[in-house]
Amino acid sequence: MLTLLLAAGDDGGLKPALPMIVLGVIMTVTYLAIALDWLHKSVAALTGAIVAVAAAMLLGVFRDEAGHSAYDKAVHDIIGHDIGVIGVIIGTSVLVEIAGRSGLFHFLAIKIVKQTKGCPQKLLLLLTLATMAFVTLLTIAPGTLIMVSLTLVVTKELSLPAKPYIMAVAITANSGALMTFASGICTLMLGTAGRLPYAQFFRVTTPMALISAWIAYEFIRRYYRADLVSNVPAEERERKVLAFDEWALVKDRKQFWRSAMILGATILGFALAQRLGVGLDYIAFAGGTAALLLSGIYPDEAIKKVNWSMILFFVGLFVIIGSVQETGLLEWQASQMIALSGGNNTVTLLAMCVFVLAMSGIVDNIPVAATLIPIVRAMETQGVPGEPLWWGLIIAANLGGNSTPIGSVSSVIALNALEKERQVKVGWGEFLRVGTGILAIQSVVVLVYLFVFDWLELFPTRPGAS
Repeated sequence: MLTLLLAAGDDGGLKPALPMIVLGVIMTVTYLAIALDWLHKSVAALTGAIVAVAAAMLLGVFRDEAGHSAYDKAVHDIIGHDIGVIGVIIGTSVLVEIAGRSGLFHFLAIKIVKQTKGCPQKLLLLLTLATMAFVTLLTIAPGTLIMVSLTLVVTKELSLPAKPYIMAVAITANSGALMTFASGICTLMLGTAGRLPYAQFFRVTTPMALISAWIAYEFIRRYYRADLVSNVPAEERERKVLAFDEWALVKDRKQFWRSAMILGATILGFALAQRLGVGLDYIAFAGGTAALLLSGIYPDEAIKKVNWSMILFFVGLFVIIGSVQETGLLEWQASQMIALSGGNNTVTLLAMCVFVLAMSGIVDNIPVAATLIPIVRAMETQGVPGEPLWWGLIIAANLGGNSTPIGSVSSVIALNALEKERQVKVGWGEFLRVGTGILAIQSVVVLVYLFVFDWLELFPTRPGAS
């Protein structure tokens, strides 16, 4: 029997190494299965969760408490702790599905595209800005889906190569995820875990969202400059664009305006949720329920459009990480990161961000972000200021997904659609040249940005923080 003990735990006690090693290996293998596409990521996460819980039970990681079995206390508490994130995804998915059926998003997108008058360069700029706007309002997955669909239609009508525009949508969507608390999955997870006020995002991450999107736009514009031209006369291109009918998918104008008002009220509710003393999941469910009540659509039609695969992925992921956390491994890793930085808080912040920027493209930024949550919490208990770590992690996790085709949900959605609809494949080599080039520039800017914020003590303090 292995008797080696490692220092871990808030109480300064020692925990056995065997559970740390076994659960750590299970988590690592699960992440490899996701990164290397051995299994569908939802199946990989659920399989990993089942094995992790079984191992934790056998090794005595979970313990009985009064009135609760070891399983109930550990697993149900783990899932319950993160139920708010899942609630936001479900509520907003229903709302976005119904608003999409009303023709609202098609209407807005066509209005934006008409401003380009068919100019390839102006089209790239406005599609970039529209991606930022849609992701900001709808979160990254539905925002990307809408913009990819629009981009494929418009570029086909104008006889333009779709690749540069799809790449712009895929990469700038990750910048859009930084705009507000609820704009991206990683942002939502980390903002919830760090108890960061909604309004503070406009001060810290929104500027970086705009800066990083501009870097991506300029890089793509220059890299694909030979493709951003058209042999079609300008007059003909303008005529085709102006012929687009923004009302084409609006079947019921009353439903259109109801959807617009509910969406606007939900966005306002997100901003005011903390002042009202409710969670973002409550606002999301309220918006989704209002849409179901007022749309006239049979509820099952909208509810079945929820991305249940992503929900299962999150449940499995949270259970794996929670099980590993119970062993003390993540807390031990936090102490090692602090020790390697020499106890310097700024060095700890920048080192963590470099790690996350690199790993998010390899594994997928969502599991990387989720794994760092308990590590950052452990760092806080060990005396490291939490605010810089949470903000740095949000920025690094979102932008780190830019480096590979599997690094973020926006890249997976965009590239799959391009290959399916246009039979155009963006290989790993090409994506690495573009995505890694963009990320390299963004990373330098991010590290300088965070250093300045930390040096000048610009990170806002959370309400109630000591």
